[in-house]
Amino acid sequence: MSAPRTAGRTPPARTMPPPDAARSHWHQPHRKPVLWRRRGTWWGTPWLYLLVPLTLLVTFTLLPVVHMVQYSFTDWDGLSPTSNWVGLDNYRDLFTRPQLFQVFWVSLFYLGASVVQICAALYFATILSFDTRLRNLFKGILFFPYLINGVAVGFVFLYFFQPGGTLDTVLHWFGAGRHLWLGNPHLVNTSLAGVSVWRFMGLNMVLFIGAIQSIPPQLYEAAALDGASRWQQFRYVIAPSIRPIISLSVILAVSGSLSVFEIPFIMTGGSNNSETFVIQTIKLAFNFNKTGLASAAAVVLLLIVLLVTWVQRLLFPDERVEQS
Repeated sequence: MSAPRTAGRTPPARTMPPPDAARSHWHQPHRKPVLWRRRGTWWGTPWLYLLVPLTLLVTFTLLPVVHMVQYSFTDWDGLSPTSNWVGLDNYRDLFTRPQLFQVFWVSLFYLGASVVQICAALYFATILSFDTRLRNLFKGILFFPYLINGVAVGFVFLYFFQPGGTLDTVLHWFGAGRHLWLGNPHLVNTSLAGVSVWRFMGLNMVLFIGAIQSIPPQLYEAAALDGASRWQQFRYVIAPSIRPIISLSVILAVSGSLSVFEIPFIMTGGSNNSETFVIQTIKLAFNFNKTGLASAAAVVLLLIVLLVTWVQRLLFPDERVEQS
């Protein structure tokens, strides 16, 4: 048996790594600072992006709230550089003067208007979410009032409700007489609440349309196969699916009805029993120079809104759906 023939064959040259590669191989542990920098950038970059909004939030929201709470324990008039510590006297004054809390009855008109507003927004959002002719046009028309400045809305409806104005002219076609819509204490709050329905209904409608469009179309197909009508589809498919948005709208409606300011202040100035809690607080601070008492009223209003929100979240908690 002869040995294998290797003569005339040169063994394959053994490739050696270049010096740079060998140096990088032996100096591999020195890459840790690079990894450390990458990790530092990864964890620090989100905070750099959040630095500006957090600064604005603290400067224009949290610090004013803290100062407002501090002023509520003083007798500061809003002008003098000094103030005296009075403790709970401002809060005691608020709760012992019933006329300061009678203005909350005015909020009931706006709360009732909020119910009408949410129901109307649900109605239009449901109709405009399906194939309807000129639905984009109607969306724009219904959402347009929310884009108008509140002061402009107040002046427009100030002429709308004046004696012999637009509303009286239209009602005269049907045989109705003139009314003092803003001068009659029994009609003024209903008129002002109707303005809020016209202005804010479009915002809720857009929120509901976005929530309805996020519902999977398979649910509508299954409901149609089962012979469900439009009302049944709304009751068993749409309403349960957009329940978190409805809950959010209710929270905004309650807090908004307690803190109404623009429309009654522009149109009536709080006269004829149309004064709200916020208008009364503004008058305490700037008309009577009782900034400490006004700060206490603002703190009470903030606590009431937080309490109502907490009770609402307790009674109607969000249903979390866990996806496997």
